[in-house]
Amino acid sequence: MKIVLSGGGTGGHVYPALAFLRECKRQHPDAEFLYIGTEKGLESDIVKHAGIPFEAIEITGFKRSLSFENVKTITRFLKGVKRSKEILRDYQPDCVIGTGGYVCGPVVYAAAKLDIPTIIHEQNSIAGLTNKFLSRYADKVAICFEEVSDSFASEKIVFTGNPRASEVIRTDQPDVLKEYNLDPAKKTVLAFGGSRGAKAINEAVWKILPEWCNKDYQLLYVTGEVHYDKIKDQLKDMNLTENISIQPFIYDMPAVLNHVNLVISRAGATTLAEITALGLPSILIPSPYVTANHQENNARSLERNGASVVITQTELVEVDLMAKIDAIMSDEAKLNKMAYAAKELGVKDAADRFVKLVEQLIR
Repeated sequence: MKIVLSGGGTGGHVYPALAFLRECKRQHPDAEFLYIGTEKGLESDIVKHAGIPFEAIEITGFKRSLSFENVKTITRFLKGVKRSKEILRDYQPDCVIGTGGYVCGPVVYAAAKLDIPTIIHEQNSIAGLTNKFLSRYADKVAICFEEVSDSFASEKIVFTGNPRASEVIRTDQPDVLKEYNLDPAKKTVLAFGGSRGAKAINEAVWKILPEWCNKDYQLLYVTGEVHYDKIKDQLKDMNLTENISIQPFIYDMPAVLNHVNLVISRAGATTLAEITALGLPSILIPSPYVTANHQENNARSLERNGASVVITQTELVEVDLMAKIDAIMSDEAKLNKMAYAAKELGVKDAADRFVKLVEQLIR
């Protein structure tokens, strides 16, 4: 079995691809993989670091407004298709999978034109422009949210969930919170804003830190590396208690997620896949800086099912965040009800479902 993967721009497009790869290798040890991305995208570092064969093409995304840059993008797309065909003819894959980002465009399109079986993975509740385009050519569209079904031909849709969810439930480090000077026996709130952090979340959490002194639950607060020094400097005169741990970055996030009780975060597709797989209640603060406001739509899906409380970034300025946290953490019944609702939405076997889809397609 030989498979080409393509996806990039953000970790949210890369990590699900790698999660699928690892599950596929577990089930099919002789499977071979090639990853096609861009040298400028995050995928270049992540994939190469994982020791996976990598080929690069040059491509950029379309601007939503009329722009001469879009003319250049069309030219790059055509060149990208030509280069992708060369790579695919040489590699001779059994299947090509696109997990999101504009780099998938020329790769999956080229595969379809070469009659190679293709799958695209839509992780969000609103379809991205590239996936909408590619859905006309792809054989199957794997989805994570039922709400996105209307964007694709029904006969192509397969609900798989996000392969990343399968990995997070397999991680078990019972004492991981000790590494952050926290008590593994205490209830814990995890607040973070993605790998680089989020200024709005940092400001909201920073304001309520003095209120944690008398709480019977603790806080693991991840600022993001670019914000860490500034926040630590602001806190040096604040008398914080031992139930607060402030970190710039968490490398073992799946392990940490297994041992917290409430998550405060953005609403990226990968994060939501992880917290629903684990049955974690959440307070979600969607990023307003994403295409078609898809993070809020992702978050509202959890909120409608009782798994989350959603606060928009605009509302965050006025909302009493500590009161929202207390309302969940101090009410065992509510905490358990939200946890149950989150778990009902989780897809623990997402990676296996994706492997099965590939097997069916190339059989």
